[in-house]
Amino acid sequence: MEKSYRLKSLGVTLITLCFGLFFLNAQSDFKTYQGTVIDGVTEEAIELASLNVLKTNISTISNSEGAFTLKVPEAHLNSKLKIAYLGYNSYVIPLSELENDKAVIKLYKAVTALSPVSISAFKNAERLVRKIFEDKHHNVGTPSVFMTAFYRETIKRRNRNVSLTEAVVNILKEPNTSQQRDAIQLSKARKSTDYKRLDTVSVKLQGGPFSTIYMDIMKYPEYIFTDKSISGYQFSFDTPSVINNRSVYVVNFVPKSEKQPIKYLGKLYVDVESLALVSAHYTLDLSDQKQARNLLVKKKPRDVIVYPLEANYRVDYQQKGDQWYYSYSNLNLTFKVNKKRQLFNKVYTLASEMAVTDWEVNSEIKRIKNKDRLKPTVIITDAISGFSDPNFWGKYNLIEPNKSIESAIDKIRKNIKKQKKRENKNTANG
Repeated sequence: MEKSYRLKSLGVTLITLCFGLFFLNAQSDFKTYQGTVIDGVTEEAIELASLNVLKTNISTISNSEGAFTLKVPEAHLNSKLKIAYLGYNSYVIPLSELENDKAVIKLYKAVTALSPVSISAFKNAERLVRKIFEDKHHNVGTPSVFMTAFYRETIKRRNRNVSLTEAVVNILKEPNTSQQRDAIQLSKARKSTDYKRLDTVSVKLQGGPFSTIYMDIMKYPEYIFTDKSISGYQFSFDTPSVINNRSVYVVNFVPKSEKQPIKYLGKLYVDVESLALVSAHYTLDLSDQKQARNLLVKKKPRDVIVYPLEANYRVDYQQKGDQWYYSYSNLNLTFKVNKKRQLFNKVYTLASEMAVTDWEVNSEIKRIKNKDRLKPTVIITDAISGFSDPNFWGKYNLIEPNKSIESAIDKIRKNIKKQKKRENKNTANG
């Protein structure tokens, strides 16, 4: 009989250890563009550059190798594409100039110089951070919004992929002023887990897309910054930056006391003009291994100890008009599982990310029916058949897989072909 042990939600992360042996209107006609975003000087790949079709909400991001795939409905083929990344000048190019499937887009670092007025406006970094949350109703999108997003989750044991989950989801994003939580509907998904590689321990991300949507700290500030918790951090200004050709404050934060049970440190990127949060990059302080021991654990067997080794988080926002909307988030968690009477510890890395690829203001107050809503405790079940179809995603935009994920997908496809051959052979012999 299978037993499940859940690990405690730390901010937005919830894991399950199992000992034993898982809206928006469709567009039928579209064109696909592919390319790579690189630094114009070093020619190094730029990861997580945003690509947005102007005068629409259609977008995608580049992967860890700078590669992107963008699917654009025929009605917008005469549009322009805007490419932006933090610290770089944004770049606009007509889609017609991306005819080559191997287009290379070069971005160049911006030189930032804030005016004396901007610098003197906030001499106290903590006061700026408090202002962000106090006045968020001026900047953060207030209407209800329907979003389409692409979600990917990978689990590795050491350096080997052992589980891959991908999904397109519909999100009913409730206003930030509302007490209602966002609702998620699964539109299309595929998943494959190599249980042999997992041996006797199966690691799953419980909550799936919820693990990333709860990183929207403007909607869910309770996971990191509240009126009380802000006082527990030391804030300081770093060198300012630029995104979308707009000046950005960069604020560092570190915990004031080593005695805090949960300590984060990182950077906040704040638009100088609107004081809206543009991006947040932060990590969980795990320097005290004794204190961090079992920190993520909610429930586990007595003979198991979990040591978090690394926990990193990121959330990004996109501007539309004078409002800012959630656009991307990711988490990367590495931990060691030590089971008594086993000679070797097992090290796992879990990565989860979600990118909004299209959205519209919910002017008609559409809802997602209760029966269609994913639960925050969901674990997406295995559905490997989708990996055998290279056109599985159809019209949907996605985060282009990097070489590691491409290799995993190829391996899954080969295993499916082998399985089908065996089935056909058995049928013929039968």
